Amino acid sequence: MSFKALNISSREIKLKLTVFWIFLFFCGINSAQESSIGELRQKITTLRSQKKQVNKDTIYIGLLMDLGAKLRFLNPDSLLLLSSEAQKLSSNIDYKNGVSEALFNLGTYYSDIGEHSIAIDNYEMALVNAKKGNNYALSLRIGNELANENVYSGNYSIALLGYLENIKLAQSYGNRKMESILYENVADLYATQKDYDQALYFYNKVEKINNKIGNDINSAQTMSNVASIYAETGDFQNALFKINRSIKIFAQGEVWDWLAYSYEVKGKVYLKQQQYTRALYWYDKSAELHENLQDDRGIIDLYNGMAEANFGLEKDSISHKYAMMAYEISSTIKSMEGIKKCSNTLYKVYKNQENYASALKYHEIFRQISDTLSRDENKMSMTMLKTEISHKNQQEALVLKNEKALAKQRLYIYIAILFVIIMGAIAFLVVRGQKILKKLNKELEVQKEDLELREAELWETNNTKNKLFSIIAHDLRGPIGALEGLLKLLNSGDIKESEFKEFIPKLKNDVNSISFTLNNLLTWGQSQMREATTDPANVDLNALVENNINLLGELAFTKMITMDNLIVNKAIIWSDENQMDIVIRNLLSNALKFTPNNGHITIGYVDRPDYLEVFVKDNGIGMDDYVQEQILAKNTNITTYGTNNEKGTGLGLSLCREMVIKNGGTLWVKSEINEGSTFYFTVPKGKKQFQKSA
Repeated sequence: MSFKALNISSREIKLKLTVFWIFLFFCGINSAQESSIGELRQKITTLRSQKKQVNKDTIYIGLLMDLGAKLRFLNPDSLLLLSSEAQKLSSNIDYKNGVSEALFNLGTYYSDIGEHSIAIDNYEMALVNAKKGNNYALSLRIGNELANENVYSGNYSIALLGYLENIKLAQSYGNRKMESILYENVADLYATQKDYDQALYFYNKVEKINNKIGNDINSAQTMSNVASIYAETGDFQNALFKINRSIKIFAQGEVWDWLAYSYEVKGKVYLKQQQYTRALYWYDKSAELHENLQDDRGIIDLYNGMAEANFGLEKDSISHKYAMMAYEISSTIKSMEGIKKCSNTLYKVYKNQENYASALKYHEIFRQISDTLSRDENKMSMTMLKTEISHKNQQEALVLKNEKALAKQRLYIYIAILFVIIMGAIAFLVVRGQKILKKLNKELEVQKEDLELREAELWETNNTKNKLFSIIAHDLRGPIGALEGLLKLLNSGDIKESEFKEFIPKLKNDVNSISFTLNNLLTWGQSQMREATTDPANVDLNALVENNINLLGELAFTKMITMDNLIVNKAIIWSDENQMDIVIRNLLSNALKFTPNNGHITIGYVDRPDYLEVFVKDNGIGMDDYVQEQILAKNTNITTYGTNNEKGTGLGLSLCREMVIKNGGTLWVKSEINEGSTFYFTVPKGKKQFQKSA
């Protein structure tokens, strides 16, 4: 890939680098930055001695670029050589961040020598590579320098746009340091246009950001720029306060380039007060520091200030010398602002010397540059925040031009306002009506839900009544009627007492069945009417099962069915004893009902951590999946006949489910056709009883 920055041959670069390294090895850097530069040089030398493949080492490349940046104002040619080498090595290993960093440094070099077009080319290529490498921090630095280049070239509108776009990016990345730098450059741009109020507005933003960052050097840089603004506006007290604080921080931090600038600003403060001797004192201190710096752009204002101070002391020849030096540097690096200031100073010097030809020449240069820097495009961009004033002036012009049109316009406005008021009133009434309607609909919806709930309760109550009458009509009337008829026969003497005794076992079974059915009906009725209460206590599960096995023993004996109780004596549960008695009796009764003669029923449990899992297992006729779903469904009662045509109420399993749930458990079934059924339910374990001490 070809870059404009690479305008030195490979052999020439190698030769110059060899000389450069020899120079660094045998010579020290005559400045307070020698320590950091020496450390970088030592690291580079160490890497070269330790690694054969140093040319592919990204750490080595980074050190080259760091050293070049340190030498920017001390030895600009070193910046060019080191950055060129770093750019070449990075390209060879496709190191995108290295390429972009090196191109950035090359752009800085060409910017410092006034080659702005080459600088911009290098910055733009650096930006492309930085984006490819997802190096957002470097992208912001490059964007800032691109905007700076447009400032140096006098393209203030493009510069302002660049600063503002990068400020948004810095905010999105959370990069406060770059946000501060960019805002400060915007402030400098407004200061260049002598819009000091707007400049101070942005400097205020910068100071707030700097306070959050907590970096004294950044704060001092801002204070020195603000001091320069105060000097221009005549607020000399604040200017001196700010610049003295900056000087102290820069001196302690040994930031020589900014210290030189601060001395120059302090000289300007005294220059503006026409205290020319004091001004020259601080200008001379700045010049001393510049002897070890190669900052052409920074020295322009210094030399021009020294020229103006000497002019004030009527030392025209010295004034001319410094003004001409500043003018030549400005011309070399193509600093439009510098050329403008210096040409104006030279104009005043030549005019004072009555050299009118030269005075006219530099006055024309001053006017030409001033006009260039004040083009309509730049002025419009710099006054973007003042569009309201422009709009107001335009309205006033329209009023003066056509009073009649304005009156008509006002009429239209009044009509529009009236229309808006009417529409607003209508909208208010519509919204209010909608709210009222919505409220009424909500109330109707609540009433509807209440009616539906009452309807469901009424249907359930009616259904309960029908079931009760159905059970009483079919399941109770038959056995009671048979008993009544048998008693009539006995009473009338149609059967003998000995014959009546033969029916006693049958009568006993009928009475037991009636009692069992009535007990279920009463319990179920209470649960339906929500009157049943659950009073849990410690219950002996084994005793409960034994009682029910004894109670149903005759029915089991009739069908020759064996019932095994596997529950141990210590199985204590926490439940309502009456409700759990109903559950066990119904499950055993169902098992007997659907188990054929000579069948087998087992009742046992599995001990779980917090509860007992009780099961009643039979080898009866079983049931399919549909029946399993139906028998445990809420509000569903299925009545089926047993293996000997026994008929039930259909309430048993529904009642069992309710009782188990009330006692904190669950009920489920597993069954297969002709294999039998197993009903499971869970019940909490009994609670330990602690004897109270006397």
